[in-house]
Amino acid sequence: MARPLRFVPADALVEITTRTIQGRLLLKPSPELTEIILGIIGKAQDLYEMSIHAFVVISNHAHFLLSPSSAGQLAKFMQFVNANVAKEAGRLHRWRDRLWSRRYRSIVVADEKAAHARLRYILAHGAKEGLVGKSGEWPGPNCIAALTTGELLRGTWFDRSAEYIARQREGESVLPSQFATTFDVKLTPLPCLAHLTEDQRQAECRRTVKEIQAAAEAENKAKGREPMGVTAILAQDPHSRPATPDRSPAPFVHASDEKTELEFRAQYRAFVDAFRAGAQRLRDRARELAEMFPLWAFPPALPFNAPA
Repeated sequence: MARPLRFVPADALVEITTRTIQGRLLLKPSPELTEIILGIIGKAQDLYEMSIHAFVVISNHAHFLLSPSSAGQLAKFMQFVNANVAKEAGRLHRWRDRLWSRRYRSIVVADEKAAHARLRYILAHGAKEGLVGKSGEWPGPNCIAALTTGELLRGTWFDRSAEYIARQREGESVLPSQFATTFDVKLTPLPCLAHLTEDQRQAECRRTVKEIQAAAEAENKAKGREPMGVTAILAQDPHSRPATPDRSPAPFVHASDEKTELEFRAQYRAFVDAFRAGAQRLRDRARELAEMFPLWAFPPALPFNAPA
């Protein structure tokens, strides 16, 4: 099945999902990898000024809730994050093949009710799968403590290029810490929660996490299972993969009602029609390249089409 065109309307909220190849546990958490991933996200945010609302990195996939200014900004941010996470996780877990199964998937969150649902979905990771008893116990990178208590999200970015160049110089002693920079990941309130004070937002997130824990406990009891626990999670082989990976199809858009979904689909169809018309003009060798494709599109073999 062909991938849909990357379409991000103005002021859109998007959920990003990116998965490891074959569902392998190549993002298996460890204190070192958690610090590095937070540093990568913080560095990417500093470079591309991305508004980050929530995120979680599980052993074989990651979710982000973002408000990009355009599909071009989103592509640069995710390219930086995915490329550097792949290098660092591959280095730590001795994985020399590619790490991600394919390009990240971006799904627009079309209304406030859907935004609440996607935030809840991200906060539930770890507990809903029966991996840990509480969402906040997940040992990998996540935003639960930051959203519920205001805890600082801080990581370390290692400039591997500068480190490599330094190692090539003969007779020079090099330590990775020489090329380390600390970055904080700054979380922006969801638009649907922006009217609340910081204390009110934290209380709302704590209430949501409490509901998630109750639901997870009920499901564990119904299935007769005990959570895996942090010790067992940290002991997993990162090259292994689940026996039954998640194969559920991704929705076209996150919308809480049919009317909102249909409105978004109409926007997308208009964007696709304009893109196809641009592709036809490109085939006809039109000269005015800037007028070929709709704004905020990725034309084939041409730069991202943003306003001057």
